[in-house]
Amino acid sequence: MEVRLAGHNLDRDLLLEIRAALQAAARQPEGLSPEVDRVRASASRLIAKDNWTPETLSAAYARISRDPRPVGELRAIAREEVDAARRSNRAIIFDLGHTSVAEHAVVNLDIIGISRLAVEEVERMRLCSYTEKSQRYILLEEDFIVPKEIQAAGLEEDFHSLVRRQNAFYRAAYDRLHSWVLAQNPHLAGSKRNHRMLEGLAKEDARYGLSLATTVQLGETLNARSVESLIGRTAAHPLAELQEFSRRLHEAVAGLAPSVIKYTGPPEFLVRTPSELRSAVAPLMEGAPQPSGEEVVLLDAPEDAEVRIVATLMHSFCAHDAQTCRQRARAIGPQGRLAVLQAALRHLGPHDPVLREFEHAQLCFELVLSAACFGQLKRHRMATLTAQDYDPGLGVTVPPSFEATALTESFEELRRETESLYVRVRERTDPQAAAYVLLNAHRRRVLWGLNVRELYHVARLRLDEHAQWDIRRLAGRAVDLARERIPGLLLLACGKDRFDERRREVFGPRD
Repeated sequence: MEVRLAGHNLDRDLLLEIRAALQAAARQPEGLSPEVDRVRASASRLIAKDNWTPETLSAAYARISRDPRPVGELRAIAREEVDAARRSNRAIIFDLGHTSVAEHAVVNLDIIGISRLAVEEVERMRLCSYTEKSQRYILLEEDFIVPKEIQAAGLEEDFHSLVRRQNAFYRAAYDRLHSWVLAQNPHLAGSKRNHRMLEGLAKEDARYGLSLATTVQLGETLNARSVESLIGRTAAHPLAELQEFSRRLHEAVAGLAPSVIKYTGPPEFLVRTPSELRSAVAPLMEGAPQPSGEEVVLLDAPEDAEVRIVATLMHSFCAHDAQTCRQRARAIGPQGRLAVLQAALRHLGPHDPVLREFEHAQLCFELVLSAACFGQLKRHRMATLTAQDYDPGLGVTVPPSFEATALTESFEELRRETESLYVRVRERTDPQAAAYVLLNAHRRRVLWGLNVRELYHVARLRLDEHAQWDIRRLAGRAVDLARERIPGLLLLACGKDRFDERRREVFGPRD
């Protein structure tokens, strides 16, 4: 066996520095010395190849299925023949439809100055990694965009005035909350090492008064196939900001890997389908009763979820067919199934994922949650998250600390001003653009589908004592509702901080 590192991502600026150094070496006059001549010739060859592109990896790996030569040799050929590699990519990816080949080309993106509202669309990509500027750790300045839709509606001055008041509330709230948090935690405030954590508690509550026009920055890593999809999807979006993002992203990657990023226009399907669905759905919902006020509702949990997962565990660890395992899992009854589940969970540690067999039972929740909470929930990309537009009619999520620090009245006044401008924006421009003025406290309704294994992951992170209170409350309610229906499957679903204690409760001391 042999395992080689075929490549890895490097900072783009470093690559440009290396290229500049090679160009400088190539410009050295001939005949200074044999060593300089060798360096000059080598630098000239490297520059002339023009193979500073991830496309060569895609082309080399695409050949593996049909070419018996070692993969290292295939990579060398692709590096030497970039034009041929690009032709191969186009033929395999776009003519033959083997689009997964494009996934071998990976890029890193700096995304700066995008709004909190627009970034939700960018971060919908499931097959990507991103790290975003945190409103928990960073004290924000008055950084926000002025949407083109609001400018066109003649409301720019009103928008500026409102956002200034929102930012003023944020700074005043932070100062008051910071003092309150320190006073509430004197055992922690005595150590400077804890100050950043305590400051974060104040910042994450103060941000509920910031608008969704507030700008963020992030680093994102994704493959070329996902880049192409992201360009097309944002090009089709009705918000001008996202259309601009699509153009800028296309410009950023256009010269890097043209053979694997080809279709960058807005897909007709994404342009036309949303409006046609709205038109189709609207008359069907006339006269429908008002939704319930519940924040967390468990819509679906298979009645035989425990049977399914126990049968799957049997199937993985025996030689019988799935139907026989399903029949036997039913026949052994609750105690028999519990014994199998205990065997699957007994040696689980606080950082171990539960077995993949736990993915064979799917749950679906309806949630009403704040924009601040949604920003955290969307990070669980293995779940399926679909969302309605933000709706002031759903109310706002108010941090409990606001009442303790006498911020409730001023926050309520800010909410009324915000919703007043929201109504005016909706009347004059695309309704989706009105969401820019809303606060992190405003809510939307979402459907959240996930399997039991993913719910364990959510519980580990979001029920931990260090998790933010809003998502901890939501995740706790979701786990409680699921546990009522499928208790045996969620024996160890809890936060990391309680895992060892919970495990002792279920299994006793470790062997």
